Amino acid sequence: MKLITWNIQWGRGIDLKVDLLRIARTAREFADFDVLCLQEVAVNFPGLGGSGGENQVEELSSALPGYAAHYGIATDVDDGRGGRSCFGNLVLSRLPVIQVFHHLLPWPADPAAPSMQRIAVEAVVQSPWGPLRVMTTHLEYYSAMQRMAQVAALRRLHEAACGHAALPRPSGDPGEPFAALPRPSSAILTGDFNFKPDAPEHQRMISTFGAAVPRLMDAWEIAHPKQPHAHTVGLYENGWAEHPYCCDFVFVTGDLASRVRAVTVDTQTQASDHQPVLVELAE
Repeated sequence: MKLITWNIQWGRGIDLKVDLLRIARTAREFADFDVLCLQEVAVNFPGLGGSGGENQVEELSSALPGYAAHYGIATDVDDGRGGRSCFGNLVLSRLPVIQVFHHLLPWPADPAAPSMQRIAVEAVVQSPWGPLRVMTTHLEYYSAMQRMAQVAALRRLHEAACGHAALPRPSGDPGEPFAALPRPSSAILTGDFNFKPDAPEHQRMISTFGAAVPRLMDAWEIAHPKQPHAHTVGLYENGWAEHPYCCDFVFVTGDLASRVRAVTVDTQTQASDHQPVLVELAE
């Protein structure tokens, strides 16, 4: 199973051109992926640099036939013309998707920093070895306080899902909302977390839970023990205040650690200000 996570900066490359076909082509050239997790996907947001207000979910879906699109909207605002402008994360999967959850993350007030609403999209997919939760998110950039609150929320979501897996509820009839569908403890959490590998948020993300909840592990550290994380942002854009660093991660539950075969960063593409990250899991 191959999964790519990528902050596509609404399709805007280092050349400042918005090109969703380039995003799809770059992802396909990187790997024959089963799941593609994208952050910063816009619909009808012409105010974003280089954008014409295109429906990026539709464009990416058209460019990637055979993949079902599941869009999680974090920002949903009036466009002033009777429509809606939306911004969020997208999961594209050619694996069967059993059910999908949209989790708005905490957004505590922080008057010292610009910020926006954030979301985690959770898709329960039928992997080659069984049901698997795939989650993708994009945490706050400017506010460390908000970012840590969002890390805590992601951990609570993981704990809750593990509770459902351990103590399944009675099921209603098939086809009705009360029907009980799989929501396993086994999970992959991906995205742009806007923290570095040595940050307190990273340490909190991988810290242990109670005995019944599998911890989240950094897949890069599994595949590349004791090696620095490859840079995922700032390689080509001069506007970054800091040197290139890593803030795009793939976390996996401990039961998946033995399946991790490779974690790779495409350091060549300039189709976004971030680099895509590929994780390969053995069947």
